[in-house]
Amino acid sequence: MRFKKVYLEITNVCNRSCAFCPKTKRAPRFLAEDDFVRLLEKLRPWTDYLYFHLMGEPLLHPKLERFLTLAGERGFRVILTTNGTLLAQAESILLSAPSLHKVNLSLHSFEANEGVGVEDYANLCAAFSARAAARGILVNLRLWNGDSAARAGWNAENAKILDLLATRFPRPWTPSRTGERLAERVYLDRAEIFDWPDPEAADENARHGCYGLRDQLGVLCDGTVVPCCLDHDGDLALGNLLTEALDEILDRPRARAIYAGFLRGEAVEALCKRCGYAGRFRA
Repeated sequence: MRFKKVYLEITNVCNRSCAFCPKTKRAPRFLAEDDFVRLLEKLRPWTDYLYFHLMGEPLLHPKLERFLTLAGERGFRVILTTNGTLLAQAESILLSAPSLHKVNLSLHSFEANEGVGVEDYANLCAAFSARAAARGILVNLRLWNGDSAARAGWNAENAKILDLLATRFPRPWTPSRTGERLAERVYLDRAEIFDWPDPEAADENARHGCYGLRDQLGVLCDGTVVPCCLDHDGDLALGNLLTEALDEILDRPRARAIYAGFLRGEAVEALCKRCGYAGRFRA
């Protein structure tokens, strides 16, 4: 088995406190370089695409430049997800990293950016996007805050953000599967707000598909292996990659049951049955 992508959380610390984010109860942690190298070696046979993402803001990591270099030396293509507020400080590192394949910019995090004007924020993200695209890096601008049945009005600044983007990337934009293509290598991705998996949530539905353990898995910054990028507290801990081999972890009954369930369109874990994101794929 090989995975289309593996999420490797290099830190669970963030510089913002977004209302839509579930946060984590885990102790704050930055992945150490020796542990990072150990995880790279163990993951190399399993994927080509490494996502510096799960919880936390990866641009906060003091060894981000070193981690990008180490990943590239081992043949990984890195995708990085950021709220964008630290782009000015990290831009030179990102644009000079041969391993960086794509940057996901969560524009919906603007809602938590106290003290930052929408114009400054949107212009910062747009300018970075243009320079990254010119270097051959893909950029995905996310507005995952569309009104849902349960929540409305969380996107009051969206129209302004879109108009500001248009000053850098003139309309008309080309429709794409999930949004628009603004320019070569620059995309806008739109989606509704979703509820993160919550074992205490009242809503339960076992009938849905998921890509967890089928084309993706996650590794938290303490080495814990989880089925997907939404298991923010490690509730479905399958093992620890710092001390175990991935094939052994995936061959355990719990991992095999999760995988087999998703193949037949069924969530077997309580957390997965209460996942708002997977709800859009329910049968």
